[in-house]
Amino acid sequence: MGKVTRKRYAAEFKSRVALEAMRGEQTLSELASKHGVHQTMIAQWKRQAVEGMAGIFSGKAAPEAAASPADVEKLHAKIGQLLVERDFLRGCLCAVGHAQRRQMIDLKRPRLSVVRQCALLQLNRSSVYYRPVPESEGNLERMRLIDAQFLETPYYGSRQMTRHLRRLGHDVGRKRVRRLMATMGLRAIYQKPHTTIPHPGHRKYPYLLRDLVIDRPNQVWCSDITYIPMQKGFLYLVAIMDWSTRKVLSWRLSNTMDAEFCIEALQEALIRYGAPEIFNTDQGSQFTTSRFTDVLQARQIRISMDGCGRWLDNVFIERLWRSLKYECVYLHAFETGSELRAGLTAWIAHYNGQRPHTALAGRTPDEAYHDVPTPSGPGLTPDQRANSSAVRMAA
Repeated sequence: MGKVTRKRYAAEFKSRVALEAMRGEQTLSELASKHGVHQTMIAQWKRQAVEGMAGIFSGKAAPEAAASPADVEKLHAKIGQLLVERDFLRGCLCAVGHAQRRQMIDLKRPRLSVVRQCALLQLNRSSVYYRPVPESEGNLERMRLIDAQFLETPYYGSRQMTRHLRRLGHDVGRKRVRRLMATMGLRAIYQKPHTTIPHPGHRKYPYLLRDLVIDRPNQVWCSDITYIPMQKGFLYLVAIMDWSTRKVLSWRLSNTMDAEFCIEALQEALIRYGAPEIFNTDQGSQFTTSRFTDVLQARQIRISMDGCGRWLDNVFIERLWRSLKYECVYLHAFETGSELRAGLTAWIAHYNGQRPHTALAGRTPDEAYHDVPTPSGPGLTPDQRANSSAVRMAA
């Protein structure tokens, strides 16, 4: 059997793929099929590109100074210590997951071969050259059905969801359904101990909205991430909403579930609408990272987070996801990220400016946010007219 040649990727190829991923026009599955690269590697290149650009504009990238003879002597003196520390770190690899270790492999490192890197990280070399296999059309259809049913019954776990799919005629097992739900970021909502294990470096904030009267704009904002099914894969959507008026202040799409697109949406909302008094999210790692919370603390915004398994703590944005998917996503078979972005732009503009809301006494979120009185007319119910009068008298 001949020698297997390791595939190496040029810097121009990496930058081109990373740029396509940053545009968000295609899902990771589509990019992996297009370029023959694993989805994890594309996500890593995207993250490296973002961090590299941040380093360029921060002015921290400075040329290294030449080492002096005294520094060389100190480095030689530390060789033994470094060898001991290397052996110690190799013994701690058991605490690092296989996926994290595989991301440490650098195929372009000139002085350290892939064979040696795999040996140091205790990895099988064949896993580095794994060819990505995109989700089949059947699995994508099942993911759409799971997402639609989860909006109706968020307490369905993998067992009940498997029974539901089988009743619809899909021959699937619980193991596949559990994997698909994990890929979509869906977990059944029910009372259980230790539902969330926080990141050791992330702080968990208390829930501040219990028994709080929320009756004015910019008093409380909330945010969440949802899964958007596509014809070939899926994207993730984050939105910032004003709690009192239900107005969508900003939103972003991404093909990776990281913190960057959440931070971009937050910064846009702060620039356009000012700062709220309280910002409420769940305990997802995208919202608990210091890069996200530092933006809020810099403006002296109080941070509130839902309790474990408490979807009702952020119920209004959950209702937004339900309306958005039934009224926009499920009615249009979006093929590309640009089509989805255009569709969401039109729907959110209609939701904010033209769609009356029962809880707002027949006003739209824009009218409630800017304190515009409820339009009078025969189409209003007596309850809506009474609520409108009460709002004007209170003002």
